[in-house]
Amino acid sequence: MLLAIDAGNTNIVFAVFSGEMLMGAWRTATDARRTRDEFSMFLAHCLRKEGLEAGDISSAIIASVAPDLDFTLKILCRQDFGCEPLIAGPDMADPGIKILLPRPHEVGADRLVNAIAARHAYGAPLIIVDFGTATTFDVVDEAGYRGGVIAPGISLSLEALHRAAAKLPRVNVDRPAHVIGGNTTQAMQSGIYFGYIGLIEGLVARIRDEYARIAPERMKVVATGGLSPLFQAGTRIIEATDPDLTLTGLRLIHARSQKKAKAA
Repeated sequence: MLLAIDAGNTNIVFAVFSGEMLMGAWRTATDARRTRDEFSMFLAHCLRKEGLEAGDISSAIIASVAPDLDFTLKILCRQDFGCEPLIAGPDMADPGIKILLPRPHEVGADRLVNAIAARHAYGAPLIIVDFGTATTFDVVDEAGYRGGVIAPGISLSLEALHRAAAKLPRVNVDRPAHVIGGNTTQAMQSGIYFGYIGLIEGLVARIRDEYARIAPERMKVVATGGLSPLFQAGTRIIEATDPDLTLTGLRLIHARSQKKAKAA
């Protein structure tokens, strides 16, 4: 079985695949102070709940945008599962997609993995909207990964608003019944929800207009991240949501690596 690790800025997701089947996925906070032993205990508990154990894991792959945890996660794979993890990212000899940028190494591992998974599942050209710590828009076509847009994340924006304005409370991200809020909480929820709907629709329109100079094909829009279903409900721009997109990308990259190794 394959252990896939998606180490983001806010959360780390551990997932186990048996072939193409996702056996389980578990989320925990990203914290550079956590030790290999802490991750080991967390993961052992999660595996047991699914009837699995460490001996079932034979290989691992990591995509990380949290460099302070890279060494810890590698040690986890080596000591707990007896395998050397494959590191997914732009520095791979053959990541499975061409990066059409002058400085390919600047592309985040998560964005590259999403691009591989989305193109495999939905075809191209397409725009991937990822509701993570940042809200990102990535442009992918048959030629490869073309770049994208990085905007402040939704939770990050809410926290900044709360901290900068003494009388504004922390609020949950939700779809309000009305644009015009009847109280402070409703007004903040409206600003975040409909504000980001406007951001999504506006940026997708501009990306499509700019891409039309390259090719006349219509670009699909796929969203991922925990908030993607909530925002898909508010706009027709998002055509599909795929919460497991990054994990699927990690599985595909690992499978491609194994196939090349056998052929060599």
